[in-house]
Amino acid sequence: MTLSRREALERIQAARLYAITPEASPERVEDLVKAWLRGGVEVVQLRLKRLPRGRLVELAGRLVPMCAAAGVPLIVDDHADVALLSGAAGVHVGPDDLSVAAVRRVSGDLLVGASAATPDEGRAAALQGADYLGSGPAYPTPLKTQKPVIGPRGVAAVAAAVTVPVFAIGGIERSCLAELRSMGVRRVCAIRALSDIMDPEMEVRAWRELLYGAPA
Repeated sequence: MTLSRREALERIQAARLYAITPEASPERVEDLVKAWLRGGVEVVQLRLKRLPRGRLVELAGRLVPMCAAAGVPLIVDDHADVALLSGAAGVHVGPDDLSVAAVRRVSGDLLVGASAATPDEGRAAALQGADYLGSGPAYPTPLKTQKPVIGPRGVAAVAAAVTVPVFAIGGIERSCLAELRSMGVRRVCAIRALSDIMDPEMEVRAWRELLYGAPA
């Protein structure tokens, strides 16, 4: 089972909570994704920088029907070929990867996400055909120490510059959600805060309640 491009795009456009996998074993990643789906996460990104490409395709192939059954798009970080081979809904590219336009030329019906830290970067990615953006770092994070923190206001500025969905990313904890919402930012991505915890399912439910203002 897979989502059509239209179904996946509709889900992305409506989503507020986007979970990204940590560097962990495939077994741990599968368990996390199952818990996130039970909790009501709305987008999942498979991001494993160190896993060999063949094993990444196998893992993505197991996650795609699991996510699709819950109406959740699975996005693959960096690798359009892995996304295509596994039937994933899309691919996310960063500043050091292929351009959005290049991915568009080879990706068929894949959704394409991109990263943007400034309004100009956001507009450029959207013009190339990005379906959504990740913007940050919103807060200090050990995963992106080389990048200047743009803060919630910076994310809000990117979101105001484009018409595609913009998800805040970088150092976001549950305690940050009130500040982000006060800036008009209601779409967030998280890695550590949704994975380095005892009960990922309940954590997702707690985030959804804060993002939507009501229980999942």
